Amino acid sequence: MKNLTFSQALNTSLRDSMEHDAKVVLMGEDIGKLGGVFRITDGLQKDFGEHRVIDTPLAESGIVGAAIGLAFRGYRPVVEIQFDGFVYPAFDQIVSQLAKMHFRSRGNVKLPVTIRIPFGGGIGSPEHHSESPEAYFAHTAGLRVVSPSNPQDAYTMLQQAIADDDPVIFLEPKRRYHVRGEVDTDLVPEPGSLYRAKVAREGADLTLIAYGPLVKTALDAADAAADEGIDIEVIDLRSIEPVDFATLSTSVRKTGRVVITHEAGKFAGIGAELAASLTERCFDHLDHAPVRVTGFDIPYPPAKLENHHLPDLDRILDGVDRAMRRNAPLLGEDG
Repeated sequence: MKNLTFSQALNTSLRDSMEHDAKVVLMGEDIGKLGGVFRITDGLQKDFGEHRVIDTPLAESGIVGAAIGLAFRGYRPVVEIQFDGFVYPAFDQIVSQLAKMHFRSRGNVKLPVTIRIPFGGGIGSPEHHSESPEAYFAHTAGLRVVSPSNPQDAYTMLQQAIADDDPVIFLEPKRRYHVRGEVDTDLVPEPGSLYRAKVAREGADLTLIAYGPLVKTALDAADAAADEGIDIEVIDLRSIEPVDFATLSTSVRKTGRVVITHEAGKFAGIGAELAASLTERCFDHLDHAPVRVTGFDIPYPPAKLENHHLPDLDRILDGVDRAMRRNAPLLGEDG
């Protein structure tokens, strides 16, 4: 067992994947000598060489296009996008080529490309450096979309993503990079567990669903609600596409109430899909309509205002109160 930060867990995961499989190559801007803008690839070019840790030009579409070509030739490229807002120049390569090739070739071509994207807010970055693009990719058939919330999952899930034969969008919550935790590097995950949700805290009164950066806030909200006698079950979604509806439905049928929280805007977001699907699956077990607590439907605000945009403890607890029918809805949060 090692005590690692989230970013150190990612670095260790990349190192172990490269040692295990010579076909794993890393690509991205400044990931070699610099070690990446968040130092996730620190030391890897020195140990594995420039032919496996490749510094690329500042051209996101070209990076993903080159990764697709390498995957055609049997490699397992891992692409680093510096910030979430910079992935959009590569959007066409991802949704038009990477996502569709397996289907277009009738299963004859697999593209095991992992695209790592630091995402979400909370670090006070300038414009284009804090986005939540998960819904774009989750809506695109052919892509897998996952997001770890703790160092152990960062280590394990990244290895699983690299080993997967499908293209995986790997969303790294950047405000969690410096969080420290125990990591078992000898842990052998169950097959298929990359796409399973986890019950992060058991409870009986309400199901609170979160992923990536908001799992910690959701757990804090559950602790605070317990002081008022509300027993919340917190689920770490982990996989945004596909969704582990078996775990979610089991929890909602037990508690009868559900709150979904994420940093992205509410309209047509992941929470909307979860709310609709859980209503279809669990309608007879629900005591209240699903409640969403999300970022606002605005362009991402300037850094000094982002704390007003991101769901925090108070806003999540307000959502819990609404689901428990304990108070009136907030303005703009009428669920």
